[in-house]
Amino acid sequence: MNQHHLLLSLLLTTLISTATPHFIVEKNTVKVISPEEIKGEREAAIANYGIPSYGGTLTGVIIYPDSKTTGCNDFGTTFKSKSGRPVILLIDRGDCYFALKSWNAQLAGAGAVLVADNVNEPLLTMDTPNESFETEYVANITIPSAFITHSFAETLKSHLKTSPDKEIVVKIAWPMPHPDARVEYEFWTNSNDECGERCDEQMEFVRNFKGKANLLERGNYTLFTPHYITWYCPEAFVQSKQCNSQCINKGRYCAPDPEGDFGSGYDGKDVVMENLRQLCVHRVANSLGRAWIWWDFVVDYHIRCSMKDQKYSASCAQDVVTSLGLPFDKIKDCMGDPDADKENDVLLTEQIVQVGHGTRGDVTILPTLVINNVQYRGKLESGAVLKAICAGYKEGTEPHVCLTPDMETNDCVENNGGCWQDPKLNVTACKDTYRGRICKCPSVNGVQWQGDGYTSCKAVGPGRCSMNNGGCWTESKDGRTFSACSDSNVNGCKCPTGFTGDGYTCVDINECKEKTACQCEGCSCKNTWGGFDCKCKNDLVYIKGEDTCIGKNMSRVGWFLTILVISCVVGAGIAGYIFYKYRLRSYMDSEIMAIMSQYMPIDNQNVEIATMRDDAQA
Repeated sequence: MNQHHLLLSLLLTTLISTATPHFIVEKNTVKVISPEEIKGEREAAIANYGIPSYGGTLTGVIIYPDSKTTGCNDFGTTFKSKSGRPVILLIDRGDCYFALKSWNAQLAGAGAVLVADNVNEPLLTMDTPNESFETEYVANITIPSAFITHSFAETLKSHLKTSPDKEIVVKIAWPMPHPDARVEYEFWTNSNDECGERCDEQMEFVRNFKGKANLLERGNYTLFTPHYITWYCPEAFVQSKQCNSQCINKGRYCAPDPEGDFGSGYDGKDVVMENLRQLCVHRVANSLGRAWIWWDFVVDYHIRCSMKDQKYSASCAQDVVTSLGLPFDKIKDCMGDPDADKENDVLLTEQIVQVGHGTRGDVTILPTLVINNVQYRGKLESGAVLKAICAGYKEGTEPHVCLTPDMETNDCVENNGGCWQDPKLNVTACKDTYRGRICKCPSVNGVQWQGDGYTSCKAVGPGRCSMNNGGCWTESKDGRTFSACSDSNVNGCKCPTGFTGDGYTCVDINECKEKTACQCEGCSCKNTWGGFDCKCKNDLVYIKGEDTCIGKNMSRVGWFLTILVISCVVGAGIAGYIFYKYRLRSYMDSEIMAIMSQYMPIDNQNVEIATMRDDAQA
């Protein structure tokens, strides 16, 4: 057995020495929105567990626990922010698994977790611990987690310490390239079904995602490619029994022994052959325009040809291929000769693409999902993966499967998504989109609201007064209603005549006390809400506009003079109007005649010209 371990160590050493590792830490962004003094955008590393909100964002408040800062034990409380926004719990690195920290944070009500590094170093990917009965909680983690640098964490902690009453609001974003109407994704897997929980996880995902994958592929919404990792045997051991049992094509393509026992059960080369067959199933099916058949084959093969039932064989695979209506001879030709001392085109391609390029790192762990050239991080679960794929479509081109009720989650249901709202009017700034909720002041019944969307929105423009009176003061009393809102103004509030204030609060003016009205001689003033009553002495009538009194009765001479004056004014007005119309018409006629004379002969001119011609001839 020591010889076996030596061989595996040499094989691994050879792989490392012949290729430079190119592991990419998949990152997202953490943007500090407030307070002003620490505003800015920083990078974080996405954890390889939980469910990241690819293509979406989460705006929340940073909370650093007073105790149990490593998050290795149950917090025994529920964290809540003062503003009601989701809690993003800041936890220190150390003392336990990363996943356990996130699990305890989830139990304490956190919407996301930021794990703070305890040393200054590059970002790293937080992975899941090895499977055991003590780590069963990993499968139940649904909140996203990310790893942040020591310096960023210290900035957050310092501000929380010096300004404990001032919330730190951050927006976490999980980017996903979405250039066009088709998503390209690849799934790195293995046909070995005896590798424990990790293999069970892969198979459960394939089984649950098969229907969605079929719909996407049939509609040409995706370009899917399966991949399988293979290794090679060091040249010095190519002729050894171990390499012969684990490899094909003279040590070029190998897989670990499924049971870890070289002396019994299935060998690594059995796994390599089945991996190769599944690759060829996809190639042949794709050439026939039925690429989605790969998903059916993998699921059916797992059910009908499992290692546990001792049916993991070529003959069982042939039965599955035949049942799916694929030509087995073409698949066999695609696989080639496993005993030949030459490269296999299919497996060689797999080894080439396994190496990272551009922004995509090497594929070093199984399973690995790559979407639009970005390695997916998080729980390998059907719904989570579909969301990530749907985030890869250009806005507005998502297929129907991405818009089903099961897929569309309304982030505005809980706490209104942390956005502004007016419960009385049932108006909210929270808008749920496929990529997550956004806080944006809405447009309701043709009325536009403006503001930051988080703490305030105000109605502006025409019709704004119909929405909560535009946010302005209004009050009714004694059957009368006054308002500081006017639709003639696009915004702002102004107290109406008879009131004073800033428009949001208005108080009645006592015109009598302040002596701004009813100051005529002998007048008596009485203040009313929004105005005043002024009474004159004797039988005089108060004229408000002139703040004066006049008599109710006049003599015949007075009436005659009044009527005479009015008649003169009216007559002068009519005469002036008639004179104006006459002068205007005369002026217009002369102008028209002058213009026309320039472009066409006039009768008088024709006569004059004719006379001149007669005189000339004479």
